[in-house]
Amino acid sequence: MVDAAFWRERRVLVTGATGLIGSWLVKELLAREAHVIALIRDPHPHSELFASGDVRRISVVNGSLEDYGSVERAITDEEASTVFHLGAQTIVGTALRAPLATFEANIRGTYNLLDACRVHASLVQQVVVASSDKAYGEQPVLPYTEDMHLEGRHPYDVSKSCTDLISQAYFHTYALPLAIVRCGNVFGGGDLNWSRVVPGAIRAFCRGESFSLRSDGKFVRDYIYVKDVARAYLRTAEALGAGLAAGNAFNFATGSPVTVLDLVQSIQGLMGCEHLEIRVLNQAKAEIRDQYLATAKARALLGWEQQFTLAEGLRETIAWYRAFLGSH
Repeated sequence: MVDAAFWRERRVLVTGATGLIGSWLVKELLAREAHVIALIRDPHPHSELFASGDVRRISVVNGSLEDYGSVERAITDEEASTVFHLGAQTIVGTALRAPLATFEANIRGTYNLLDACRVHASLVQQVVVASSDKAYGEQPVLPYTEDMHLEGRHPYDVSKSCTDLISQAYFHTYALPLAIVRCGNVFGGGDLNWSRVVPGAIRAFCRGESFSLRSDGKFVRDYIYVKDVARAYLRTAEALGAGLAAGNAFNFATGSPVTVLDLVQSIQGLMGCEHLEIRVLNQAKAEIRDQYLATAKARALLGWEQQFTLAEGLRETIAWYRAFLGSH
C-alpha cells in the first residue's frame, strides 16, 4: 500500500521520465501531489508523458545523463529530495548494435547521477536505481534471488550489472541512501519500442497482420504490468524514508513465468486474433534464454504485492494501444 502522505509536496526527480516506467511513475507521483522534476534530453511527443499532457504538470530540466552539469542542475536548481534513476538505453538489440552509446548512457549516466547525489547529500534523502533481471546474466539455478552474483555477459546485460555494482559502491563507500530495483520484463501502454514483443504483437494484430518472433518462442520470461512496477518504485522509496531498505536490492515480478510464444498466444486470444499467423524466426542473438525472479524479499520487507494478473495487465495494455493506434 502506497503512503500518499509521504509524497505530498515532495520534490522528486525522475530520470527516464519519457520511458515506459518513467511515464507511469510520473502519473503515480502526480496523483499523490508530489512536485515532479524530469531530466529530459529529447522530447518524445508520442510518449505517454507528452501525449497525456503530464509533461505540462511537471518541471523539466533539459539535458542528458552523460553530462554531469545537467544532472547536477536537475538536483540543485529544483532541490530534489527523492531521486528515481530510470534513465537508460533499454533495448537489447540496440545495445548489441551500439554498445558504446549504451555504456555511455547506462554506466556514465549512473555514476554521474549518483555522484551528484553524493555531493548534494544535504538535499537528496532517497535514491532508487533501476537495475534489471538482465544484470544477473545466465545462472545455473532459477529463479534469480537478490543474493546471486551479477554476471552480465552481453552489452545490455553488462551495462545493467555495472549500474547495479556502481550503486552498491556508492552505498557501501559513501552511505548514499539508495536501493536497487530489479524487474522482470515490464509491459504496458506507452511502450513505443515496437521491437519488444508486447507492443510489437499488439500493433501487428491491430493491423490484421502476422507477427514474427525473433526467438524460437521457447524463451521463458516473467512479464509484469507497468502499474505494478511504478508502485513498486514508490514503495521502495518509502521504505528508504523509513530507514528499512538502504543498500538493498529488490526483485519485482509476478512469479508466474511464461514462454514468449505463450505470451503472444495470450495476446491473440484477448484480441480475438487467433487466425493470424505467428512466425517463429529463431534468430535471437545475445539474449539470455530463461529469466525469472523470486520476490519473497520485496513482499516481506516492503509489503509489496502485485495488483494485476498477466491477463488484466494485457487487457489494459491492449485497450491503450487500440486507442493510440486508432489515432495514428
